[in-house]
Amino acid sequence: MRTWFLLVLLLTLVCSVSAQQPRASVSVVNSAPTRPPAPSPADAAKMAEVIKVEKDMEAAVVRGDVAYLDRVLSSDFLFTHGDGWTTGGEPLKVDTKETWLAYVKQQPRPYLYRNLDSVQVELHGDVAITYGRYRYKPNSPNPGPGQLHVWFERVYVKNNGQWQHVSHRTVKGPVREDDTSASAK
Repeated sequence: MRTWFLLVLLLTLVCSVSAQQPRASVSVVNSAPTRPPAPSPADAAKMAEVIKVEKDMEAAVVRGDVAYLDRVLSSDFLFTHGDGWTTGGEPLKVDTKETWLAYVKQQPRPYLYRNLDSVQVELHGDVAITYGRYRYKPNSPNPGPGQLHVWFERVYVKNNGQWQHVSHRTVKGPVREDDTSASAK
């Protein structure tokens, strides 16, 4: 009985002492910013240059301007196409600079239009990574789907004062709209 009494007394003392100790406050602070920091004026200018190259490049693809594309694509350029690898399989196709230029210059032209959408630029000195989407209409004699779209991630490197396109990868983009309704527009 005495042991039981001492155990209860000890437990009561421990509880009363711990109740008098200040509690450590626990707060969870999310220190990660919700947005990237605003670019400096110099970086904003670089970002605008990259966007201009992207727009000019898309226009060149539509009109079959391989001379412009030859200047803007790096010698080791790779274009990794689509859906297979984005879901864990093999890429549908991988173009080099030479095979992409050959595709673009074929007659009739492969595209009626390619318009950029939702493009963001991330800078790392003279390396730029873009992420976005282009909407396009294939130039096909067979009536097929309307407008299609591709999400991409691209890498550019600034060489001798000129941005060069090094890599294009089709990626599985965010699902924010019904794909069938987007392609039917």
